[in-house]
Amino acid sequence: MTTAPLISLTWTDHVTGRQGHLVVDRLVRGVSSGGLRMRPGCTLEEVAGLARGMTMKEALHYNPQGRYIPLGGAKGGIDCDPQDPAAYGILVRYLRAVRPYIERFWTTGEDLGLTQDIVDRAAEEAGLISSIQAVYPLLDDEAAARTRLADAFAVEVDGIGLDALVGGCGVAESVLAALDRAGVAYEGTRVSVQGLGTMGGATARFLARAGLSIVAVADVKGTIANQEGLDVEALLSARDAYGVVDRSVLRAADRELPGGAWLSADADVLVPAAVSYAVTEANQAQITARWIIEAANMPVLAEAEELLAARGITVLPDVVVNSGTNAWWWWTLFGDIGADADEAFAYTRRSMRALIDQMLARAEADGITPRAAAHAIVADRLPVIADRFGWYV
Repeated sequence: MTTAPLISLTWTDHVTGRQGHLVVDRLVRGVSSGGLRMRPGCTLEEVAGLARGMTMKEALHYNPQGRYIPLGGAKGGIDCDPQDPAAYGILVRYLRAVRPYIERFWTTGEDLGLTQDIVDRAAEEAGLISSIQAVYPLLDDEAAARTRLADAFAVEVDGIGLDALVGGCGVAESVLAALDRAGVAYEGTRVSVQGLGTMGGATARFLARAGLSIVAVADVKGTIANQEGLDVEALLSARDAYGVVDRSVLRAADRELPGGAWLSADADVLVPAAVSYAVTEANQAQITARWIIEAANMPVLAEAEELLAARGITVLPDVVVNSGTNAWWWWTLFGDIGADADEAFAYTRRSMRALIDQMLARAEADGITPRAAAHAIVADRLPVIADRFGWYV
């Protein structure tokens, strides 16, 4: 995964001077997949790293018996605060600028700072049929596939859209698979989560319902902690659109701590589910948890991971852990699953557990980190995909 990307570009908004980036790391059958994020400080280097990660996620979910055909990896990013009043106009102008790529090469959707409904609305305003229209020529029955995906996006579970839950289901299953391999009971296992947005919130919900204790959660206002366990459902119900919790719902025993306190929480599992580069060489020393499960993209810096490994702390990498959302789109669109929540959750759990088990078994057998094992699995699969589908640039 060290070759240069196929396409790498930076766009400058003529109205605000803000910049956006697009990196297409690889193409399979001429198409790539990867979301579009918006955050202040987003860089081309960051987007390139995310695009490489998408190439890995696609390859990891390759199933020769499945209908879902892996795509190449890509990513988009805009350097802007999504809460800036100018953000939506910048998004529309960015999509207009990269429209030829979306029409032909790049399927995209929500990522950090953007929700799918905003991406869809902006894509329509930019003159696009869909943010994933590049994949349509690869479908056996485009009309049926598009209907199936639209129906799946309309499914709700406990008032929450299925699309906002499947990724967290996959992250939670990754945690449970790691605990099972280590022989650790769910009951009494303590978890600290950074971020209560789509991914972090769903992860917290699934873990709490599995019997784990969520002892700390962090949002942009700070960390909420309770060593006896937080009321996850109450916190989730009190979130705004950006995952910020209304503190008026906190119980007397809940404590408000500084934002970085989630790192040093007395927990067995840390789930960074918010921003990239959250765990650094400097702050990793605060961590006492046994596992870090990367729900966000690139939250643990390489230097920090090396130090964590030396202290016996296992990092399960983002390219496996948070890949369920992307895979669910394609499982549904290609017809491996239907527009049904139970089927989606069951398929996600089976697929994620199989990947986690394979990765951890490879890591143990070869004496390497789980991230190195994931890279090794991808290296094994890429030639197989290239042989079957021909073009893998």
